[in-house]
Amino acid sequence: MPTLFAFSQARHYIPITINPINLVWVDMILKKIGVDMKWQPNSWREFPIKQVPEYPDATVLKDVEQLLGRRPPLVFAGEVQDLKQKLEQVSEGKAFLLQGGDCAESFAEHSANNIRDSFKVILQMAVALTFGAGLPVIKVGRMAGQFAKPRSANTEVIDGVELPSYRGDMVNGIEFNESSRIPDPHRLLNVYEHSAATLNLLRAFSQGGMANLNQVHRWNIDYVKDTAQSKKFEQLSEKIEECLQFMSACGVHSDNTRALMETDFYTSHEALLLNYEEAMTRKDTITEQQELFTTSAHMVWIGDRTRQLDGAHVEYMRGIANPIGLKCGPSIETDDLLKLIDKLNPDNIPGRLTLIARMGADHVTAKLPSLLRAVDKSGANVVWCCDPMHGNTVKASSGYKTRRVEDIMREVEGFFAAHDEVGTYPGGVHFEMTGQNVTECVGGVYEVNEANLADRYHTHCDPRLNATQSLELAFLVADLLAENRTNLAKKIVAVS
Repeated sequence: MPTLFAFSQARHYIPITINPINLVWVDMILKKIGVDMKWQPNSWREFPIKQVPEYPDATVLKDVEQLLGRRPPLVFAGEVQDLKQKLEQVSEGKAFLLQGGDCAESFAEHSANNIRDSFKVILQMAVALTFGAGLPVIKVGRMAGQFAKPRSANTEVIDGVELPSYRGDMVNGIEFNESSRIPDPHRLLNVYEHSAATLNLLRAFSQGGMANLNQVHRWNIDYVKDTAQSKKFEQLSEKIEECLQFMSACGVHSDNTRALMETDFYTSHEALLLNYEEAMTRKDTITEQQELFTTSAHMVWIGDRTRQLDGAHVEYMRGIANPIGLKCGPSIETDDLLKLIDKLNPDNIPGRLTLIARMGADHVTAKLPSLLRAVDKSGANVVWCCDPMHGNTVKASSGYKTRRVEDIMREVEGFFAAHDEVGTYPGGVHFEMTGQNVTECVGGVYEVNEANLADRYHTHCDPRLNATQSLELAFLVADLLAENRTNLAKKIVAVS
């Protein structure tokens, strides 16, 4: 007799031993009571899938997947549950989500200094948001797993030579030659090792003293010093120091208050390669619910290119218990979005689903309000987050792919304006950024123009904000968030 695991609407896994002859009959009965027998970590393999590589040797791939399945988890169920609870606060308008990091991590750029500097910038942005808007900020890095990227075309042509597209270090190499562009399953193991090292360092940074608010003035990165944003952050640091001195005089200091000494920091990435996610799926052995999680990251999301309702990515994501994100581009229709919400969060669990709007500066005010109204009317518990990066990518006259800080700001402002119009809460922002001194996005107070894009253009995929540009946006978002909260308060008073 085989043992099956039924998946309930309450996300419980029920062991059932049954004669195979009666499977069809039992499946019908279980559906009547809200139980779906069909979801398992590998059930996505029965669905159509996009944006995945074609590996030349299926046997080697299977061996690698089995090796990954025996590796320790990268994150733990308790950490994932903590993040879900914090995102529940965001869905209620009591906190704000800050998500940021590399467009695509690379093995070549993997270093302690780079990880440290990106961590510092996210801390700086979080402090600016917290102090300016008066809300707790949930910090989630696009780190420790963001090694794969979807592509608009399967191949690329350079000087008349056509080769498979570079799909991130998780899949193949960026070098433009035939051997480098062959998908290699062993890269999945490399991703695991790099992600484990990154997570180890992030935990040390967040809990080992770097996040100490008494040292906030030391968070500035060397190349950011003496810039307008640096001076603005220094002024903020002085205000924080005054507050800390007062609190210390009242008996509240880093020796007796963890929140002043440490911080919670979570990781996320696009769950693009489902064979990796399946191999990293583990059962929660601590709680009675025995839920299944992907342990590759605390939060994973579905990209705009892979959000098909009947597709493999939606099928896998509906079954895991992690907080998940859904990218929503300008092509998404209201009915499709509502169906996706129902499928991905059938129990309407707060903190479970984050909708990441990536409309583009020219479309956000026209497209987003109707989606906000429909979701709000449906009663769905979601977090709305703004990704102002992916809808604003352009090609510079020099041929470099870039983004204009002005356009990024316009989309953020449009995102907040749409929420003000509808009366909903703008719950977060999602930036592709780095702590490195790169010249990839044009504009900002630390002026980068098309002429100097080539100076320090290091990205393996899409252009990223540098530290000064990221801080500039953080201060803008803080002002917008404070204004939104004031407007919502006025509306509540007016209604009452």
